[in-house]
Amino acid sequence: MFPRTSRYYSIEIVKYVTADQREIVYLRRRFLPRNNNSVIIAEHSVVEGDRLDNVTAQYLGDPEQFWQLCDVNYAMQPDELTAEIGRRLKVAMPNGGR
Repeated sequence: MFPRTSRYYSIEIVKYVTADQREIVYLRRRFLPRNNNSVIIAEHSVVEGDRLDNVTAQYLGDPEQFWQLCDVNYAMQPDELTAEIGRRLKVAMPNGGR
């Protein structure tokens, strides 16, 4: 259902049947990965006006992979990664280098 590059690619799709027999299809909850096995390929120092999509396009060649930066930097809220000028962001190989 989701492309291989999506953060939801490996999340299980499940169904819930209500008392009146309606089916509700949803994705199981996705948690930030807590492994340190990611292959770090660069560090980026945040500057004024940085946006994650632009940073990801610069390092990974795909602005839609911003979630990879969120995962490797343990951020639930993407905007928090660029809120502090000078913050050092880890940039990892897509999908942990797999």
